Amino acid sequence: MRDPKPRRSPAAPTLAGRLRKHSTWLLLLLLWFALSLYLFISPTPPAAAPLRRSAFLRSKARALSATTAPPVRIYVYDLPARFNSDWVAADPRCARHLFAAEVAVHEALLAYAGRAARPEDADLFFVPVYVSCNFSTPNGFPSLSHARGLLAEAVDLLRTQMPYWNRSAGADHVFVASHDFGACFHPMEDVAIADGIPEFLKRSILLQTFGVQGYHVCQEVEHVVIPPHVPPEVSHELPEPEKVRRDIFAFFRGKMEVHPKNISGRFYSKKVRTELLQHYGRNRKFYLKRKRFDNYQSEMARSLFCLCPLGWAPWSPRLVESVLLGCIPVIIADNIRLPFPSVLRWPEISLQVAEKDIASLEMVLDHVVVTNLTRIQKNLWDPMKRKALVFNRPMEVGDATWQVLRELEILLDQSQRRVDRPFQLVSCKSKGVKECIGDWMITSSTLLLKAQ
Repeated sequence: MRDPKPRRSPAAPTLAGRLRKHSTWLLLLLLWFALSLYLFISPTPPAAAPLRRSAFLRSKARALSATTAPPVRIYVYDLPARFNSDWVAADPRCARHLFAAEVAVHEALLAYAGRAARPEDADLFFVPVYVSCNFSTPNGFPSLSHARGLLAEAVDLLRTQMPYWNRSAGADHVFVASHDFGACFHPMEDVAIADGIPEFLKRSILLQTFGVQGYHVCQEVEHVVIPPHVPPEVSHELPEPEKVRRDIFAFFRGKMEVHPKNISGRFYSKKVRTELLQHYGRNRKFYLKRKRFDNYQSEMARSLFCLCPLGWAPWSPRLVESVLLGCIPVIIADNIRLPFPSVLRWPEISLQVAEKDIASLEMVLDHVVVTNLTRIQKNLWDPMKRKALVFNRPMEVGDATWQVLRELEILLDQSQRRVDRPFQLVSCKSKGVKECIGDWMITSSTLLLKAQ
């Protein structure tokens, strides 16, 4: 009978095993230390609080629909008339030109039954300062040279006389910047970038017509992209879009320079409008006019496609006018961000053509005519699409001011989620000690689980 196989004595723990065991305990110890440190310093409030939501909204959040007013409670400051109404009284153009969203939003909010009557009940605070009403330039466009000073004066007033700005450093305060490069307050992009956003506005929320994909100095602030102002009656003065005979194939009326480099040394429209004129100025399918015509909107209403090339900035009032008049917008502005994309599905109601593809524009439009023209027009002619781009006074359900409130409510929801989940895996750059410890705690926990 053979002897049974002798059992091996247990091998001594390997070096890797001992290190794994000790590293697990070390991670646990460090995690306990970090948690203790975090709790120790947590009573200290941050320098500027995040956007806050009232207890009512936290407990009764409701889904937004086409028939439900956004539940955001916004308080409208009653600033001295020199910041707003005096400008309208001095020049009625202030309330009607393409930058007049600052006036329209203010007036609509004043008549809004859901606004906060008391500041202590508010989620957000609207600061009504009209900076686009100084019609002192020879070309009839407003000057922005006074904008920073006027806004700084308003903020100083809030800092010294109201308690609400200081508690959040303006993070729950809303301004309108309805001109070319938004919060940079200059019509020339290179100067706007060099000037940047005023320091006192960098924590606030801006409603601005300027928006591009990717990084840009002039949108490095919490913001909502809004449409340029077009008087609401534009959509009522002409027949319904589906009832109009469209005998113009492609339309554009506006500034088109034969030599795009103007006296400032800058190339207007990045040469796009000049190339449009060069390629299609003699093409009978294209109705291109360089001179102004007060009744140009009747021409748009007769057109199948309305060209919306960039000017100094990517956006243009033609974008809104085209939709209101049932003419398919052809957007020629690379990387533009368009207003209210969750409601206005722009790929379904417009075309986007790259700036470099101007030479192929006719072919693109011809292709649309024989493929999906009817579908685009059906989507475009939906009355709700037109309403979403119009600033009515008083505000109406689904109109542009209503959409602004909806977007602000979304920002509040996102801010609340950030408060509810403070330990997100993000870079520690520009963060305080607590945030970085929170990030480290998550990282340590993940390593601990992997080690086990």
